[in-house]
Amino acid sequence: MEKGWVKIFSSDRPFEAEIVKGMLLDNDIEAVLLNRQSSSYNITLPGQVELYVHESMEKLAKDLVHNHNNLPTGDPNQIEGEE
Repeated sequence: MEKGWVKIFSSDRPFEAEIVKGMLLDNDIEAVLLNRQSSSYNITLPGQVELYVHESMEKLAKDLVHNHNNLPTGDPNQIEGEE
């Protein structure tokens, strides 16, 4: 990865990383996916997809990812305050 970019998210589910990337792009944060699922990476990081943003956007991006991960899933059993 080029200098000035930081990893803010990784997953073994590429669709999840694509969703997070889309959310960042919707918030005007340029994001780059690095797919380490090819066979050349299987020794060190099997199945990882990493998401990078420019270091100047790191805090905002991490805050958005954190808030995204805390959203209710639609399962009423996981939504606080509802019965």
